[in-house]
Amino acid sequence: MKKEEARPRSYRRWVVRIFLMSVSLSAVMSLLSGVVLEDAGYVPAVLTLALFVILGIVFDIIGVAVTAADAKPFHSMASHRERGAKEALYLLKNAEKVSSFCNDVVGDICGIVSGSTAAVIVLRLQSSLNTQSIFVSIAVTALISGLTIGGKAIGKKLALDKSTAVVYFAAKLMHVFGIGGK
Repeated sequence: MKKEEARPRSYRRWVVRIFLMSVSLSAVMSLLSGVVLEDAGYVPAVLTLALFVILGIVFDIIGVAVTAADAKPFHSMASHRERGAKEALYLLKNAEKVSSFCNDVVGDICGIVSGSTAAVIVLRLQSSLNTQSIFVSIAVTALISGLTIGGKAIGKKLALDKSTAVVYFAAKLMHVFGIGGK
């Protein structure tokens, strides 16, 4: 088989895998959110919302960092058998896929689930305030959008300025959980 033929098939497999991962991860996150939010008060709802916003920001940072980091320090670490070095090289070797997974899959799912969590909070606020005012919805949506976008803007600067440290942190977590580094 020619190399040109192998790439499209490999890419198609990646698209199918990322689709299946997206559907699965979205279902799990939505289910967890639904379980937490069912009959929950404002504090658990806001904490759940904050978790999804923070998770989206953290994965966005990792996704940007893997595209910006240099592999040289990790080759040196790997030669000294430092924990997480092989995982870091794995992340960098697969930067396009890692970035797609972190930014697009996890980031987008967190955005969608945080939006539905916000809708639950808005409905509860409107119910407790005995109003159907659109301003409650606008205020909550604007606040969540600002926190998410502002957090990602700060995170991108961090990811670019400290890409090696971010990748190494993610790689050490992967090492602890036995993910990647093959």
